[in-house]
Amino acid sequence: MSANSSFLTSTIGKKYLMALTAIVWSLFVMVHMIGNMLIVVGAEAYNNYSHALTSNPIIYLIEAFLVAVLLFHAVTGLTLVVRNSRTKPKFYAVTPMREKSASIASRTMIYTGTATLAFVIWHLITFKFGPEYFVTYNGIEMRDIYKLVIEKFHEPLYVAGYGLVMILIGLHLYHGVQSIFQTLGLSHPRYNKFFKIFGYTYAVVVAAGFISQPLFVYFAR
Repeated sequence: MSANSSFLTSTIGKKYLMALTAIVWSLFVMVHMIGNMLIVVGAEAYNNYSHALTSNPIIYLIEAFLVAVLLFHAVTGLTLVVRNSRTKPKFYAVTPMREKSASIASRTMIYTGTATLAFVIWHLITFKFGPEYFVTYNGIEMRDIYKLVIEKFHEPLYVAGYGLVMILIGLHLYHGVQSIFQTLGLSHPRYNKFFKIFGYTYAVVVAAGFISQPLFVYFAR
C-alpha cells in the first residue's frame, strides 16, 4: 500500500477528507440559500433562475458531484464515529479549541448529520421529483417550480418541519465550519475565536436565510 493510500485510509486522512467535502457542501448551501431568496421577488424571477440552472447540461454533472460528495462525507463520518467509539482517540488531527465541555453542536453531529441527509432526500423527492407545473415567459416554456414551492410553504406542518430541520443544519454547520479550520491545521490561539465566530455567523446566516423563505411565503404570499 502506498504512502498516499495509507494516509487516506487513516483516521487523520479521513478527517482531512471530511473537511474538504464539508467545504464543498458548506459553500453549496450558502449559494443555494442566496439563489432561493428570489422567492421574495416573484414567480418570473424564481422560475427563470430555476430554468437557467436546470436547462444547462452541466447541471447534471454538478448534481452527481454533489451527491457523491455528500454520500462520501456521510459514510466517512459514520466510519469515524464507529472507529472513535472503539478506540476513543482525540477527534481532531490537531489540538481542538479549548472548551470546558463539548458543545451541544459537537455532541450531536452524528444526529444533525443524519437529519441533513434525510432532509436532502426528502427535499429532492418533494421538489426535483415532485408534481410538474409549467408556465411560459417570453415564449419559453419552463417548469413552474414557484407554484410548487408556494403550495408546500402554505402547509403548516411542512413549514414547521422545514424550520426544525434548518435549525439542525445550522447546528451542524456551526460546529462543522469551525472544525474545518482545526482539521486542516489552522487552529491557533490567536485565530480560534475568529474561527468560532465565523462558524457561528455562517450557520446563522444559512439557517435564518432558509427559514425566512417559508415564513415569508406562509405569511405574505
